Amino acid sequence: MTTTAAPTTGTLYVYGIAPEGARPPSTTGVGGARVRLLTGSGLCAAVSDAPASLRARRRDLTAHQAVLAELAGQGPVLPMRFAVLSPDPQELLHRLRAHRDQLTAQLEAVRGCVEMNVKGAVVPGYFADLVSRDGTLRALARRTRQRPGYEANVRLGEALAKGVVREARGAAREVLDRLTPLAVRTAPGPVDDEQVLSTSFLLRAADEERFREAVAERARDVGDRLTLSLTGPLPCYSFVDTPSAPAGR
Repeated sequence: MTTTAAPTTGTLYVYGIAPEGARPPSTTGVGGARVRLLTGSGLCAAVSDAPASLRARRRDLTAHQAVLAELAGQGPVLPMRFAVLSPDPQELLHRLRAHRDQLTAQLEAVRGCVEMNVKGAVVPGYFADLVSRDGTLRALARRTRQRPGYEANVRLGEALAKGVVREARGAAREVLDRLTPLAVRTAPGPVDDEQVLSTSFLLRAADEERFREAVAERARDVGDRLTLSLTGPLPCYSFVDTPSAPAGR
C-alpha cells in the first residue's frame, strides 16, 4: 500500500524519485527526520522535513544513503545527491507532473541495475622493470650514473615519474577494455596523474558478481602498475539526469 504524504507547507529534503507504489522507507532520514512519500503523476518522491541546519556530517550522509538503499531494494530509484531541497510540497508535485515522461523513462533505464565504481591509482616506485623495458630510460639512467649531479638526477626522476604514469594509464585502458563489455553503460569520472582511472559502470544486478570477479582478475594482472579499488553497489547517481529532476537546491 502506498502512503501519500499530505501536502502541507515548508521546505522539504528530497532523497530520490521512485515509481508510484513504493513503500515508505522505515529508516530515519537526515537529522533523524521521518521519511515519507509524496505521490503524484505515477511517481513518488521520498522526502522529509528539511533540518534547520544542513551540513555534510557523517551521520546525515549515512542516513541519506540508507534511505536510498531501502528504496533501491524495492525497485528503480533516481537518487538525489546530498542536500537537495524543494521549497514546498506543491512545487515538488508540480515538477513531478512537468517532468513525468522524462523521469519515468530514466527509471525504466535503471530498472534492475546497480552502479559500480572502479578507481585506479598509480603504483609508486615502479621503476626497475620500467627501466629494463624502456631503452630511452636505460640510456638516461646510464648517463646519470656516469655523470651524476643534481640536474641529471632531476631529469631522470622526472622521466621515471612520467614513465610510471604512462604505464599506469596503459593499464587503465586494459582494465576498461575488459570491463566495459560487461556494463550497460559507463560514465567516466575525473582523473589526474595519481588517480588515472575513475569510471562508473551501470550493471544489471544479476551481473554484479561476474563484474566483481573480472575486477579482481584485472587487479592481479595490472597490480604492478595500477592499484584498483571497487565501490558499490551504489544508487545510480552517474546515470540519471539529476539537474532536471523535480527538486531545487
